[in-house]
Formats: sequence, C-alpha cells, structure tokens
Amino acid sequence: MSNKLHLRLLMMVVVYAVLRFAGGSFGNLVLYPVTLLVTFLHEFGHALGALLTGGAVEGMQINTDGSGYTVTRGGSQGIVLMGGYIGSAALGNLLFYIGARHRQITQVTLVTLACIMALAGIVWFESVTSSALLIGFGAAIYFIARQTNWDQDVLMFLGLAAVLYIIQDFNVGPGSDLAMYEKAVGIFSSEIWMYVWLALVAALSFWNLRAVFSR
Repeated sequence: MSNKLHLRLLMMVVVYAVLRFAGGSFGNLVLYPVTLLVTFLHEFGHALGALLTGGAVEGMQINTDGSGYTVTRGGSQGIVLMGGYIGSAALGNLLFYIGARHRQITQVTLVTLACIMALAGIVWFESVTSSALLIGFGAAIYFIARQTNWDQDVLMFLGLAAVLYIIQDFNVGPGSDLAMYEKAVGIFSSEIWMYVWLALVAALSFWNLRAVFSR
C-alpha cells in the first residue's frame, strides 16, 4: 500500500508541476478547478474562524478570476484572518489525507464538500456569479462522487494540489490578510507573519505526509 501511495503521490506532483509551470494557458485551464477550490477553502477558512469564535458570516464572494472575499461580523479577528491561509491549508491537507488513507469515505467526503459549497453559495449569497460558481462546482464534485470511480484520485489530487498552490502562493495570496493581521495583532510586521504562517503550513503538511505514509 505504501509503495502504491508513494507512486500515486509522485505522479500527482509531476502532473501538477507540469500543468502549473509548463502547461501555459492549457495548464491554467485544467487547473482552474483547483484555483477555485483554493479560493473557496480560503474564504471558508475565514468563515469557520468567525463561526468558531462566536461571530457570524454575512456573505461570501468567489470571483471567476480566482479572487474572493468573506464578510464576517464579530468573533476573533486574529483567528478569522488566520483562517484564510492556515485554515485553507488545513482543509486541503485533510482532503488529501482522507483520499490517501480512507478510501471507504472518499465518496462521502466529496458529497459533503459539494453540499458545503452549494450551501455557502445559497446561505452566504453575495452575487449570482459567485453562487453559480459554487453551486456548479459542487454539482460537478457530486457527479464525480456518485457517478464515477474517480472519487479517491480526485479527492487526493484536489487536496494535494490545493496545498501545493497555497504554499507556492504564500507571498501573494494572503497579502491583504497579513496587512490586517499586523494591525489587529501586532508583535511582528506583516512580512515576518508571512513566514510564520508559511512555517505553520509547511509543518502541518509535513506532519500530514508522515501520517499518510506511516505504517
């Protein structure tokens, strides 16, 4: 099992790297669902941060260009801001872990992800375009889960690609969050917090890989 997992992981990393760095416009098109998933996980991380610290979510916007925002009220601002970058990495690692080690629940996990995306587009409505993206993406994931045998590979690839994308994008993606985090928490500059967040995500990803390949 471990050898097969190593091979599948290597293949997925190679496919992602080729598409990301040598695929040009075609690679960007193929990885577009990953871009949207990363954006959703980022914004959902903000939403979870608010909900888990007693706040509320008033809206979530996912744009076609891969940008987005979440409107929250109350809760811990520091946790809400960290939830975007670190929370999305944690969720991506969780998807990969389930896909790699728990084949029996990969279908349920994809269906749950699909439902969460669709509900987010309805309950946290911000625009027709955003809701259509979330519901459409959710429907596609639901179809894969229920009508194909690709659920394990899709879940593993989405989780792994999301984590790789997040780590690669560390000096761009959370920029606005880091600036607000510096104002809210202080202690360090946003540049230092950027590397602190990256270190946390890298440690989390390393720990997850060890858990995946441990006997």
